[in-house]
Amino acid sequence: MRAPRWSVRSRILTSILLVAFIGMSVAGITSFLVQRDRIHGQIDALLLAHVESARFVVTGESAVVPADPGAETPPTTDFATTAEALEAVLARVIPGRNESALGIVDGEATLVPGVEIAFHLEDDPEFVDRVVRETQDGAIHMGTAMLDVGTVRYIATPIAIEGDPNPAVYVAAVDLDAALGELRAAFGTYAVVAACTLVAIGLVGWFVAGRLLRPLHQLSIAASQITASDRGARIPVVGHDDISALTETVNDMLGRLDRAMTSQRRLLDDVRHELKTPITIVRGHLELLDASNTDDVEATRGLAIDELDRMNRLVDDIESLAETQGMTLARAPVDVSDLTADVFAKASGIPDHEWVLGATAHLSASLDARRITQGWLQLVDNAAKYSPPGSRIELGSRADDDSVEFWVADRGSGIPRGAEQRIFERFGRADTGRGIRGSGLGLPIVREIAKAHGGRVTLTSSSAGSRFGIVVPIDPLPQPEKAETP
Repeated sequence: MRAPRWSVRSRILTSILLVAFIGMSVAGITSFLVQRDRIHGQIDALLLAHVESARFVVTGESAVVPADPGAETPPTTDFATTAEALEAVLARVIPGRNESALGIVDGEATLVPGVEIAFHLEDDPEFVDRVVRETQDGAIHMGTAMLDVGTVRYIATPIAIEGDPNPAVYVAAVDLDAALGELRAAFGTYAVVAACTLVAIGLVGWFVAGRLLRPLHQLSIAASQITASDRGARIPVVGHDDISALTETVNDMLGRLDRAMTSQRRLLDDVRHELKTPITIVRGHLELLDASNTDDVEATRGLAIDELDRMNRLVDDIESLAETQGMTLARAPVDVSDLTADVFAKASGIPDHEWVLGATAHLSASLDARRITQGWLQLVDNAAKYSPPGSRIELGSRADDDSVEFWVADRGSGIPRGAEQRIFERFGRADTGRGIRGSGLGLPIVREIAKAHGGRVTLTSSSAGSRFGIVVPIDPLPQPEKAETP
């Protein structure tokens, strides 16, 4: 069975509540333990102060009470009997709130304070026997005991009078449960406040997380609505936070996908249109072919080969266009004058035209020489294709402060008015009236190469000819300094 899926909203909120719960619990428990230890210390100090007061009552002297259980209590001499001394102590050392006291003489709980006390120690014989056993060594003892009234912290100090064989013990005790009651109540209040705070954090976190994650939900909806035929869905951008930036990025991605699919669809439609004509021509001639007529077979064969070559060129141009649209430039320092001479040498091999090397730029720049050569020779091929045989075609390069232009100028009939933009579109052609047809992909390839370099393609045309140029912005490389002649 598949485990139930937790939404991102639930996981975020659970993580926040878990961290908040752990933090509040650790803070509350730590505070409780620290405060409890401090109260215990205050109780011990209070019990020691009672013993000190008892010492003063009996001896008239104030001395530091030894905290070591093995320390012995000095004998007293101001009272005739231990019972008298113990009675004086209980009369003068008054127990406070949550406190009690007891006087033990000769192992029996004999004396209690004359005021109202919080609880009675004499009601627990086991406790009395315990105190008697602990003080048999004549030392002060402090401890904790579980009584019927609850947990008490006590101190027991023997009182000895010279000449009186009956031992006496003064016991002072504090109800720990009552002393810690306020702390427990405060901690209970803290727990209630913490629980309410967690609920508030949960509610606020639920709505805030929902608001922040709403674009992701809308993204899911938009993605489910996008199909090959309907790609216009976009996510509304709200706010200026990271999620909004993500939404804008996703919208841009959807836009790029839409444009890519539209371009792909248009390319497929154009390719289908372009291939339909040669296929129809070849099919029509094959259907009408007279196999017994040798001349007819040869003519049909030549026509079919010519149309197949044209389709092959079309496929090659489509592949070149696809490569240029996703190209990664391999930039390297290039001497523009050497590149110009190299392209001119290649162009001059095209027959039936007069090739002239025009002005040449002299600088070094960071370019992809292979791609620039590819685009430049495409302009050369177009010029040769659409110029009259024997006409003059000139090419060169020109540089200014921030760009370099690689240009070709012919003496053809020019580009018809209104076709300047169409010839840079896929399969876009200008009607020159001469029946010469290319694939219609050459100039789009040149445009993509220029765009990849951050540049553009320029066109100046008239009835006297056309001038195409690839303008590329450059940062000229530093030229080596010439050594001075001594």
